Amino acid sequence: MTYRPTHSGPSTTSNPLRILEIVARYGTGTTAKEVTDALQMPQATAYRILNSLVADEYLARTSDLRGFALGQAITGLITAATPPTVPTAARALIQEFRGGNRFAVHLFMFRSAALRVADEDPDYPLHSVFEMLRYPHASAAGKLMLAELGDSTAPLPRGPLVKLTPHTITNSSQLEEQLAEIRLQGEASEINELEQGSASLALPVRLPNGVAGAALCLSSPAERFTATREHAEAARELAARLAPFLF
Repeated sequence: MTYRPTHSGPSTTSNPLRILEIVARYGTGTTAKEVTDALQMPQATAYRILNSLVADEYLARTSDLRGFALGQAITGLITAATPPTVPTAARALIQEFRGGNRFAVHLFMFRSAALRVADEDPDYPLHSVFEMLRYPHASAAGKLMLAELGDSTAPLPRGPLVKLTPHTITNSSQLEEQLAEIRLQGEASEINELEQGSASLALPVRLPNGVAGAALCLSSPAERFTATREHAEAARELAARLAPFLF
């Protein structure tokens, strides 16, 4: 006879998620009693999980200490998981700039110390998307984001920097020097670092406080990159025009 496991109730690993769902549904001020009543969960179990979620900042106690609200950690997860929204007017400006050019124009947003594709050039689709988002030290947009962060190592995978091509910078000191130069120049570039034969220039789209919240990227084959860079000033002007629509 084949054994088939039965599921008599929620697993212990799902209980924290169920509690988060209740707090999200009921809103700020949700009490422990409301949680236990809604989930038919023993008080001891509920309090243990609630305290753990508060300690990890997935939940926060209200000022009167009587209830709970979603915490900073869960807010960061929601922000990171939500696709960026680009207003129609901003998309129109980008599309107008793309017209007639022989290079790709992409828009990336910086979300919770991670890159997110906001507007991909339909005529020149992105290559190596996974590598770009996973290894920001290898892309122009990623380098620009790292340069803006107080701790540039936070978004990087643990361990040694991954070498995607023979040209990828994998020395931490060398990368820090490059990020310092990016801060001075106000732009980032890479040639053959993310993908052999490709190159990219990233220009910041800045929030009202001056911090970069997005990157406008011009990408082309490496052999045509000199010609692509000639459009840098026009792209910088576009980035400035995009800022009020995005932020």
